[in-house]
Amino acid sequence: MADKYDVVIIGAGPVGLMLSTCLARWGYRIKHIDNRPEPTPTGRADGIQPRSLDLLRNMGLKRKIMAHEPAKVYEVAFWDPNSKGIHRTGTWASCPKFIDARYPFTTLLHQGLIERVFIEDIEKHNVQIQRPWTITGFKNDGKDPTYPVHVSLAHVDGHTSETVRAKYLFSGEGARSFVRDQLGVKIHHKDPIAHVWGVMDGVVRTDFPDIKMKCTIHSDAGSIMVIPREDNMVRLYIQIASSTDKDWDPRKTATAEDVQQHAKEILKPYSISWDRVEWYSVYPIGQGIAERYTLDERVFMGGDACHTHSPKAGQGMNTAFLDAVNLAWKIHHVESGFSPRSILSTYESERKKVAQNLLDFDNRYAKLFSARIPSAGEVAGASSDTEVEENEFVKTFKASCEFTSGYGVAYNPNTINWGPEHPAQHPLFLGFEKGTNLRTGRILTPATVTRVVDANVVHLEQEIPLNGSYRIYLFAGDLSKTSSAVKDLASYMGAPSSFFSTFAHQDKKTDRYHEFNNPHTDFLSFCTVVNSPRAKVFIREQLPEIFARYRDHVYADDVWDQRVPDATAAAHAKMGFDQDRGGVVVVRPDAYVGCVVRLEEGKGTCEALNKYFSVLTGKKLGDERAAL
Repeated sequence: MADKYDVVIIGAGPVGLMLSTCLARWGYRIKHIDNRPEPTPTGRADGIQPRSLDLLRNMGLKRKIMAHEPAKVYEVAFWDPNSKGIHRTGTWASCPKFIDARYPFTTLLHQGLIERVFIEDIEKHNVQIQRPWTITGFKNDGKDPTYPVHVSLAHVDGHTSETVRAKYLFSGEGARSFVRDQLGVKIHHKDPIAHVWGVMDGVVRTDFPDIKMKCTIHSDAGSIMVIPREDNMVRLYIQIASSTDKDWDPRKTATAEDVQQHAKEILKPYSISWDRVEWYSVYPIGQGIAERYTLDERVFMGGDACHTHSPKAGQGMNTAFLDAVNLAWKIHHVESGFSPRSILSTYESERKKVAQNLLDFDNRYAKLFSARIPSAGEVAGASSDTEVEENEFVKTFKASCEFTSGYGVAYNPNTINWGPEHPAQHPLFLGFEKGTNLRTGRILTPATVTRVVDANVVHLEQEIPLNGSYRIYLFAGDLSKTSSAVKDLASYMGAPSSFFSTFAHQDKKTDRYHEFNNPHTDFLSFCTVVNSPRAKVFIREQLPEIFARYRDHVYADDVWDQRVPDATAAAHAKMGFDQDRGGVVVVRPDAYVGCVVRLEEGKGTCEALNKYFSVLTGKKLGDERAAL
């Protein structure tokens, strides 16, 4: 008899580890293998973008990553050629102020240290990564309807093997994916232009003034990207060959000494030498995207198995994390009976669009990075203006900051993200700039509020951890004007067939007194935000029992915010709500907005929520009776 698992995960890089971490925490039985004898020892991906830091904090893993004292990049410096060699032509914020980010910097730390943080968490939840093992075959043969996927695994030395059955198989194997090849899924390349790059991590001695900054350097001798790292190290990306070269060879290699010599030429008039080199690699880059991420919604792929691109924009690991989180909660909702299997089709449509946007950006960026930029003297000679215009590379970099920070991810309307064509229609749904500043399929706007029970000033968007449940934010406005609307919402939510009651815990005997996030149901967590100073909020007296039960998630909207300086209730204002009248925001488990509903007296607000959750769950929710 083959062992049975909920999920078999192949590959313990960022995408596999994130999927394993989420599902292990939510109680799934996982078989996780990797073909390397140990985690990444040095090098590889290293950039964690601001949006990914939000996610890691939401998982309780950010502190452990920060304990490694990574480098933080707040600014990027641009260096271009001049008559003496190179000179700095400007700097720009890594995550500019127009992006409302809690962590406006890129965190730089080698992939192995990040992997270890995840592995420790997975092991705490009784999952061990089996190494060095590989996948040798699989088939969705359906012989067992509950565990339809048959998977063959073997030790890399070939002496031992095993077969297991699984509900799902996931390939996080990287660009050379056995699973993808077996499925016959093609990778489409954006265009034939490709580059070969060298990458080197080490400790250097140099008089180059911006060695502790992220820099893009263009010189007549070539291009370099400088990335500061943990432990006083520096990473240099150096172009070795390009398909525009006369003697282009995609398999061209170079020794570490060749690359160091090339770097010395590019950095003139500055000098550089290496005390030690920790990691060195040469690899070709092309922008590729998989045609499909799954064929049957049983065997899935994510991360580099689905999209490959240059490392310049620091997107690989971040895109992988978000692939995994997107899939994890959808599998969880299907397997726990909350959603129909059809929700799994949104994994490919949502994540493939993000990958296409990434490849379009990366394609432009890599081409510009690799192009020779004219020197200041040439530009001045060709132009009579005293003001030297920003070159295309700098313009592209600036225009793409929202995207590279991770906050530019935007999922299109679908069954989860409400839109004008959504199957759930009701006059109280609000659209962007039609009653709210929030866009469905985009991240919830960050807001700072005061938690009523302990007077702590907190980040509202972080208050519900990544626990697989939808987050429902009731912006209750001024209770002297909205208390009837809030009571009506609670009353209709109490009806037996409402979105709230239908998924309530079946066992009423379990003591859930200390359950802060999910006292009523595993699928919904509630936060209530009141437009009032904290000292004037009385949870039991002012809120109906349903909302008062989430006592640790009641907040006073009394913290000033520089982005809405004139608002008295800044969190309400940032969401685009009337500060007195409020509104309701439903946020997906992965922190993207699902729908926004007007708060009104009567049954309408609950009715709209019932309609939205009816589509998500495939169940007819809501009836006319209020529970008194």
